[in-house]
Amino acid sequence: MTLKKSYNQRKGTPHDSKNKLTQTLLLFKRDEWLKRQAILIVTTILLLLIVIVTAFISYGELTQSQNKPQTKPLHVGVSFCGNTTAEAKLLIDRVKTYTNLLIIQSGPVSRNQTSLNEIADYATTNGLDIIVLFGWFDTRSDPWQLPWIVSAMQTYGDKLLGIYYYDEPGGLQIDYDWTRYFGDYWQVIGNRPLYQAHNDGREQFINGSLQRDYVSAAQVYLSFIRADFGIQALENISARMFVSEYALHWFTYLGGWNVVLGQIGWNGTVAQDIALTRGAATLQDKEWGTIITWKYDEPPYLDTGTEIYTQLVMSYTAGADYIAIFNYPQNVTNNPYGVMEDEHFQALETFWQDIQTEKITRSTPAVAAYVMPPNYGFGFRRPDDKIWYWGTDELTSKIWNDTRQLFDTYGLGLDIVYPDTNYSAEGNYSRLYWWNQPL
Repeated sequence: MTLKKSYNQRKGTPHDSKNKLTQTLLLFKRDEWLKRQAILIVTTILLLLIVIVTAFISYGELTQSQNKPQTKPLHVGVSFCGNTTAEAKLLIDRVKTYTNLLIIQSGPVSRNQTSLNEIADYATTNGLDIIVLFGWFDTRSDPWQLPWIVSAMQTYGDKLLGIYYYDEPGGLQIDYDWTRYFGDYWQVIGNRPLYQAHNDGREQFINGSLQRDYVSAAQVYLSFIRADFGIQALENISARMFVSEYALHWFTYLGGWNVVLGQIGWNGTVAQDIALTRGAATLQDKEWGTIITWKYDEPPYLDTGTEIYTQLVMSYTAGADYIAIFNYPQNVTNNPYGVMEDEHFQALETFWQDIQTEKITRSTPAVAAYVMPPNYGFGFRRPDDKIWYWGTDELTSKIWNDTRQLFDTYGLGLDIVYPDTNYSAEGNYSRLYWWNQPL
């Protein structure tokens, strides 16, 4: 036993070497197992990190996508105000490569179903969306008009953007001869419930002593619009309603129109025209646009091509959804295109190209708003403009001077809005200025 033990304990024996080899292999396997476990752990951690980072990135992108305002399609074009299908086709061929909108703004065409069909077909076939004017609906002489709209909504689908119904209701309110209205027309219409709000004060109005009541004036204006047969008929068939406006934009939106095109022209302040239109649209959650109208009431009517281009750019940078040029020919008979000359077409084409190449961008959102007195229907064209039916009051001078100062400060970054429990300005602007507070 002693010899065997001594023998087995001697170094270098085969048995001893075998044990050491076994131990070494075991250690090696253990180390390999530990390494594999370590690699597995590290890999698992890396995969978890990748999943977590990816989740955060995806969440961030989703959040940004949810918070990012949806871009609306921009429509740029001209109005056709001529009389014949041939004139319309000539205009469409001239502008179809650098516009996507035709406003069929022709009284004669709106009463000629055949012409309207031909023009609408030709415009949409050539890639243009259309807005169709109906100044009113004559169900006796033209019973086809309302059924045509229902059919056209199906025929043209999204290519028919809406119906241009009536025109300048706010401007007419400010500029109408109300003395004649209440005097000559009252015997015909005075018994209607719509007009009873001013019935007791009719004589005072005629002799100029009617007490100011802006709440009542606003109610009568809105009641007149909402009671209109055409407005009700268009609402009943869910047709989108367009109109152009130069005064009382806020109240015109309240009347039911979906889109107001603020008129730019007549030597007015472009920033103010935009502020009145965009401000009302922003708070009432509507679309808005501009329509560049005449500068003069005689030839050349429109401003220069250079100025037209500037007004197009201002409308675009301010965020307009629709931008158009009013192309009514008036007494111009030697221009087959209407009132637009080569310089105006060139301005429009340059503008279109600059949009496509992103030479210009939508860079001037409204950051501030001036809040008017409630129901204060001021025309805003000059310091002594009318308020509903009346002249200026004790607030007009401050409001006019406040807004001039704010336009000097903010330019296109200013909106003009009204206080309304249904449409709060809070949260829509970084700064609010109130009519009854100092600037």
